[in-house]
Amino acid sequence: MENGSHPYYFYLTMYKDQQNFRYIYFTLVLILYLVILSMNTLIILVIFLERALHQPMYILIACLSVNSLYVANGLLPKMLADLLLDTHAVSRPACFIQILIIYTYASSEFTILTLMAYDRLIAICEPLKYHSIMTTRTLAIMVAVALLCPLCAISCNVSLAFRLPLCGNKLRKLYCSNWSVVQLSCIRTTLNNIVGIITSVVTVFLPLFFILYSYMRILVICQRNSSEFKRKALHTCLPHIVTFVNYSIAAFCDIILSRYELPDVVAVILSLEFLFIPPVLNPLVYGFNFPEIHRRILLLLTSTKMSMTS
Repeated sequence: MENGSHPYYFYLTMYKDQQNFRYIYFTLVLILYLVILSMNTLIILVIFLERALHQPMYILIACLSVNSLYVANGLLPKMLADLLLDTHAVSRPACFIQILIIYTYASSEFTILTLMAYDRLIAICEPLKYHSIMTTRTLAIMVAVALLCPLCAISCNVSLAFRLPLCGNKLRKLYCSNWSVVQLSCIRTTLNNIVGIITSVVTVFLPLFFILYSYMRILVICQRNSSEFKRKALHTCLPHIVTFVNYSIAAFCDIILSRYELPDVVAVILSLEFLFIPPVLNPLVYGFNFPEIHRRILLLLTSTKMSMTS
């Protein structure tokens, strides 16, 4: 260990148990990485290129895809390298950059889903005021706040963890996490825990409560209207509900993994579920459930194929 209580390297010990299957895991992770890159890039391109999709709902879908690309490019190249290497060290600065990426991704996912819930709430409960409320300027401000608030809150957590003197440098993880580093501290971590709770409330629980409140109001409105209104409301809300439930399960799995000692196989599955399932599922949900996106994806792929063959 270098620099006494501030080791320059951390060692990710969970990779040691994967040596016999390293090439299988490398292939699977590489395939999933390429799927995440291609599908989310396609969603962003379609929404960016088609002026008809320059609406709040579609722009927020594009934000989800950007967030998926952010975490995939921030973590998966290092994971692919670790699967092939015999040593699984990560420098102290790189480890905390990984932590910042993971938690800003996780928090931003919740805040973007919150904006999507608000968008659906206004569209269903206040349809006549929708365009006057969800203006381009308002949307830009909301997206900026949704991205900057998690960044500021998570940066405070990471900076506090960075200053801790540590009594070890081995992390039982596939990637660095804040709680794993804090557990190595040689001193009391009361301040870290308090700031962590405040951060969780601001970036997770408040968005969660607002999303639940939004759907309770939508449900009340639906009960007062016709079956046709209910069907249309369900159709427009279902992709968001699927995404929200899927991501909540993924986040819960990551919390369980961070706080409790689990068998290695379970720990690996939960780690990969958090990293891969939301970025893969989101473009599938929105690409297939929104006819406008689905149709334009097919047109883009068809035109690209024709230009390549001509």
